[in-house]
Amino acid sequence: MEYSGEEYDVVVVGAGIMGSCTAYQLAKRGQKTLLLEQFDFLHHRGSSHGESRTIRASYPEDYYPAMVAESAHLWEQAQSEIGYKVYFKAEHLDIGPSDSKSLRAVIASCEKNGIPHQVIDRHEVADKFSGRIDMPEDWIGVTAELGGVIKPTKAVSMFQTLAFQNGAVLRDNIQVTNIVKDEVKGGVIVCGSNGEKSRGKKCVVTAGAWVKKLLKRISGIELPIEVLETTVCYWRIKEGKENDYTINGGFPTFASYGQPYIYGTPSFEYPGLIKVAVHGGCACDPDKRPWGPGVKQSELKKWIERTFRGAIDSSEPVGKQICMYSMTSDGDFVIDFLGGEFGEDVVIGGGFSGHGFKMGPIVGKILAELVLHGDAGMELKHFRIERFKENDKGNPKDFEDQICYGPDEV
Repeated sequence: MEYSGEEYDVVVVGAGIMGSCTAYQLAKRGQKTLLLEQFDFLHHRGSSHGESRTIRASYPEDYYPAMVAESAHLWEQAQSEIGYKVYFKAEHLDIGPSDSKSLRAVIASCEKNGIPHQVIDRHEVADKFSGRIDMPEDWIGVTAELGGVIKPTKAVSMFQTLAFQNGAVLRDNIQVTNIVKDEVKGGVIVCGSNGEKSRGKKCVVTAGAWVKKLLKRISGIELPIEVLETTVCYWRIKEGKENDYTINGGFPTFASYGQPYIYGTPSFEYPGLIKVAVHGGCACDPDKRPWGPGVKQSELKKWIERTFRGAIDSSEPVGKQICMYSMTSDGDFVIDFLGGEFGEDVVIGGGFSGHGFKMGPIVGKILAELVLHGDAGMELKHFRIERFKENDKGNPKDFEDQICYGPDEV
């Protein structure tokens, strides 16, 4: 394909958290970098917007904690460069039945990775958090020091700003329709819906909920990624109890193992409100979303009433925010070369399955290393595309599935 426009070392397609972190990593390495976004920068149509995300190192899979720990370091490094905070530290608490395979796997993973943690019973949980959290007698809690809240929209803006300050070119409202090999000069040509073409020696695709569609169009590869629309809920803390559940008041980020898997953050972004939501959603086409209900509202209400001893109004959430998950069949990321005719010229970052935001900085570093050097210096076998060819369910997991699918329950 003939091309005579601007040339770059790397073109990054998709400017959510992963693409923005990748562009930052490339630009600070002196690479001439172009970051493309199909919508406005900082839009609310994907997976990288909103007011809070949790960061935690307590994972049932033992290959994530080290990535989270390194990511926490990179979050702080970026903050020091920009001059403001997007990462606010807090303790993290996991709770669930004492015989939960998932929670037992969390404990084993913390032990294997040297993550400071403590296993405590119901009474110790109540004592530690001054009676603000209750759970059944046969449940246990796992506290971990590495936890906290990240401001997502602010964080994406931070990495885009840092990328720009390091020389990256940022362009929004350009939908990428195709990526083809440059048979003349080598590398690739990235084609936009507006007719513009950008040439890159290399390309990184971090298209979020659109990555499956784009990759199928480019190469015919169809990854087992299902897009879910999920709803984040905010609940009112009852009068006189507001300060008890704040991040400054020592309340933790938290997750509850079981069906449904429930997670939340301390009261932080909206005074008097606390975020508690179900990890799940309803399948959707990212271009034809229902903008509809979440999942298992009735179970969530019961959990809130029981766990917070009536201190939170569980009748109805007072605020909702909608975003999307890009779920792989095993809940693990896709970080790999596209291969085929593109070889190592195109690198993919996708399928972050509703838990990738916290690892944006380390994923951006890995993607930059892969596209520049062909090796990230760490084991990536759990994230390779090849795993789906061997088993369409991907990586085997010896614990319960945490994601919840389906319509709202009343």
